[in-house]
Amino acid sequence: MPQQHIVKSYEDELALLDTKIARMGGLAEHNLGQAFDALQRRDPRQAEMAIVADQAIDVLEKDIEEQVIGMIARRQPLADDLRHVMAALKITSDLERIGDLAKNIAKRASAIAELSHPKPVISGLGRMVELALHQLKTVLDAYAERDAERAIEVWRNDQRIDAMYNSLFRELLTYMMEDPRSIGLSTHLLFGAKNLERVGDHTTNIAEIVHYLVRGEPISDDRPKGDDTSSLLVGSND
Repeated sequence: MPQQHIVKSYEDELALLDTKIARMGGLAEHNLGQAFDALQRRDPRQAEMAIVADQAIDVLEKDIEEQVIGMIARRQPLADDLRHVMAALKITSDLERIGDLAKNIAKRASAIAELSHPKPVISGLGRMVELALHQLKTVLDAYAERDAERAIEVWRNDQRIDAMYNSLFRELLTYMMEDPRSIGLSTHLLFGAKNLERVGDHTTNIAEIVHYLVRGEPISDDRPKGDDTSSLLVGSND
């Protein structure tokens, strides 16, 4: 009975770890959607709410890190259990960065709240957000269900976000060349788009982690990427 109790306690700790990852992922999804809504509606109050909400993600990150450290010290996990614990720690790091990127978008939404946004660009950003959120939800489901195939699907679809970003980059560059007065606004929107592209990269990182967790080996192919010409001119802001 004592041994069974120990095993049950350990399983409960692992399950709690997954619950915290799901909660953290849900917060990242919500904050990203809220940040874009603030940008689209030109609502500085909503942008501020998205900025403040990032603190909850940071708190969860520290909580998960402390639990992982404690589990490694007390349980000394081996094989599959060690892979599980380390995967959770790595995913936590990527989710924290996604939260930061959502906060960056909210800050830009606040900075340009008084300016009129070009509708085609906002529509393009909306499509990027929709895909980024879909990718994030899918990869979190893949982690919860230990589904390597869904993780690979996310990994392959990242190039769609890259293609959307490069299209928006060229569109915004055209706006700036045609009307120098739009440079300030366009620059904020351009970095907002870059933040979304980076969200896609972190989601792809999670997909690779999930694949390794399930299969015990990394994805062997090179990561698919779209045309990266724009990256030569715009930093990651990450």
